[in-house]
Amino acid sequence: MQADNDSDGTQSRDGSLTELRVSVRQPPLHRLVAAVSAPAETLSGDDGQIRAEGAQGFYVEDVRVLSKLLLTANGEEPVPLQRDLEGGGSNRFDAAVFNVENETVDPVLFITRHRRLSPTTLNEEIVISSCARRELSCRLELHLASDLAAMLEVKAGIASKPGPCEAVGSGLVWRSTQGSVIEAFGSPAPDLVDPGAGCLGWQLAVQPGDERRVVLSVRHVGGGGVHEPAPARVVNSERDDSGSGPGAISVACDDQRLVRFVARSLADLSGLRMSARWAPQDAVLAAGVPWYLTSFGRDSIWSARLLLPLGVDLARGTLRSFAARQGRVVEPLTCEEPGKMYHEVRRAPDSYETFPGGRHDGSMIPLPPIYYGTVDATLLWVCLLHDAWRWGLPDDDVEPLLDPMERCLGWLSDYGRGSGPFVTYVNSSGRGLANQGWKDSGDGIQFRDGSIATGSLALCEAQGYAYEAALAGANLLEAYGRPGADRWREYAFELALRFRERFWVDDEGGPYPAVALDGSGRLVDSLTSNIGHLLGTGLLDAEESSLVAQRLADPDLSGGYGLRTLAASSQGFNPLGYHNGSVWPHDTAIAIAGLARTPGEAATRAARTLIEGLLVAAEHFEYRMPELYGGHDRAECHGPIPYPASCRPQAWSAASAIAVLVALVGVRPDVPGGTVRVEALEGFGPLLVDGLRVSDATLTARLQQSGPPDVRGVPASLSLQV
Repeated sequence: MQADNDSDGTQSRDGSLTELRVSVRQPPLHRLVAAVSAPAETLSGDDGQIRAEGAQGFYVEDVRVLSKLLLTANGEEPVPLQRDLEGGGSNRFDAAVFNVENETVDPVLFITRHRRLSPTTLNEEIVISSCARRELSCRLELHLASDLAAMLEVKAGIASKPGPCEAVGSGLVWRSTQGSVIEAFGSPAPDLVDPGAGCLGWQLAVQPGDERRVVLSVRHVGGGGVHEPAPARVVNSERDDSGSGPGAISVACDDQRLVRFVARSLADLSGLRMSARWAPQDAVLAAGVPWYLTSFGRDSIWSARLLLPLGVDLARGTLRSFAARQGRVVEPLTCEEPGKMYHEVRRAPDSYETFPGGRHDGSMIPLPPIYYGTVDATLLWVCLLHDAWRWGLPDDDVEPLLDPMERCLGWLSDYGRGSGPFVTYVNSSGRGLANQGWKDSGDGIQFRDGSIATGSLALCEAQGYAYEAALAGANLLEAYGRPGADRWREYAFELALRFRERFWVDDEGGPYPAVALDGSGRLVDSLTSNIGHLLGTGLLDAEESSLVAQRLADPDLSGGYGLRTLAASSQGFNPLGYHNGSVWPHDTAIAIAGLARTPGEAATRAARTLIEGLLVAAEHFEYRMPELYGGHDRAECHGPIPYPASCRPQAWSAASAIAVLVALVGVRPDVPGGTVRVEALEGFGPLLVDGLRVSDATLTARLQQSGPPDVRGVPASLSLQV
């Protein structure tokens, strides 16, 4: 599809692999209401109606099962009153029906829709209640359609027609040519089943003060995708066998924003859990709704890392699932290399067409089912393993992952560094991502003057990840009696020296790390949020960390709602630029986590500033943080401005709530070393957190405005250091 004026103007995270763009004709993505129980998701209007427009629909495994679900009462759509996201796979919508039998000018019939998803089924309970003085008659109808469109077709704005259905008993059935079946049944049995119109209908008599209930169940059978529901138990907690969430945790705080942010995020994270078919017992988090309800390298790994304080089971599942598809061969088209972790996995290639116009030259772009175009997922996998080990991942789980870890380090040595001293990437096939760090849009890495960096790029944060992964690998090799620890410590030492010599630049505010070196070795001198990822990796010394902390608190990067991806002083700054001025919650949360581990008043001040920015933004977005939002200055607007095509909910955005919580509490375990350090962020409280997991123990932490934190539940085998 050629780009036109209706494009949202953002490059998809598939980048130049597809360059598919989604239309933002009414209604735009950020105004849709989502529910998710992976691998199922729904997107509807604010009123709960699913119209045959844009991205709306009920999807299972990247296929749109329902393209329309429209409710009418007495031939008209009810008037929407309010809605509640609820979180995860649940939504509630309230509406009213006016002019019922000329009863009154006020509404007398009220309709509540309770939408609940499971991984294969949409259940909708419709409750009709009456405040009239006499019995009223209500004709309730549900109008349904299914177009079986692939998610990438929807994203590309490719129109599709609804398919034919047939009446079967009290419901409607659609059948696909690939063998899957969609069943939509009503209870009680409808008095009208019209396959030609895709309609189910009920004639209801509603008594004063009474309620009538109708339940619609839409089920998808078959499919052949690559994901399935996660196992019920996802965390290392005897209190969470129900699958109700990624962790059993409670928060009490005077600042209710934090309480609500954590609660809504946990509900959404529960809905994003899934498993790959090659590792059905291992839970991972899908990246986000709607486009990325699949496992993504850095997204899934970072999310599991940020959620370690809630238990190690999610980390265990993520580590195992990715290790099972670790790269084995060199394949330029998919960017696969031995030891490399993948970027994205999708349905089998014959499930998707090749789309004309996928690139601006109109060429046909085949979509590989698994794509390895990421410079950082392999390094982050090693860091996750090391962190999980320190949080208490048992030896029986760590040891089988040491071979994949050594292959990751082998990739770093043999492929990740290319021909130079730094970790680099280059899109050698010309058909994959032009940029392979987390800012993977085509213009995501640019100079201060706005020109685009090209060639084999060495990102600053990739060097930080490499340093941390090298030391993490050395620690694990040494702890488990394997050779090679000295080699990787030497590598880390030399990398830090090279980084110090080559990456630092100066402006009127002083020195700071450049975002990258381009293919010619030039410093890409823009000031970006990427520098926040360096904190806590060990790559920077104390003085350098303090300089970075000062920059993160500067209004040039921190506009009041979080961390801008690009400084406002840069020529290419755009507060609604995908990677060039917007705020990404996970990006801010990673910086907060690093600041919390950095000594000094500058780091503490920056952490407080960024935490407050996220809490303000979270409240504005009803505590369901989007993928990104505008990087406008807080003094210029009453709240953060939505990014029209932002995914919501998204795993690492939701996980940022836990990153904020743990930064405040400051729990840092080293189970192999026999210690739990607690270094709470000063000046925040009172705060009570119950349910943090260290090994098999459940911790309770209480903070006051001043004084040391009170931590209970640390097992006798570990020494508490406050």
